Amino acid sequence: MIPVGASIADMVTEEVAQPSRTYKLDFVRGRIAGMTDGLDAVKQTVVKILQSDRFRYAIYSFDYGHELGAVLGGNPQYVRSEVSRIIQEALLQDDRVIAVQNMQVTVEGDSLTASFLVVSTEGSFEQEVSRNV
Repeated sequence: MIPVGASIADMVTEEVAQPSRTYKLDFVRGRIAGMTDGLDAVKQTVVKILQSDRFRYAIYSFDYGHELGAVLGGNPQYVRSEVSRIIQEALLQDDRVIAVQNMQVTVEGDSLTASFLVVSTEGSFEQEVSRNV
């Protein structure tokens, strides 16, 4: 029997922000070093996203990580324009990241450096990522 009298339109839902409390990673020792929250958790997430190639690790969804490898080694002008887009696209997948601003991309020889400001719900911070092209 099919229930009668209710519809999905009658349901009231509200979006709830997920807590950002997570394990604090010690990148030097390769260990977990307690817990972190707030701006430090966002900074750690940004570092992890910029270290993870999109589609490479089964543990992460297809929205997680970056695709910098697809443009590295190409024409420097093309690389500069695409790096900005790729980094913004990767970081904006996190609900806590509001904007990526002041992107400065330099390509010198075989190295690429991107510096930018991450604006998040927890505060703002400068970030830099370097890769060999």
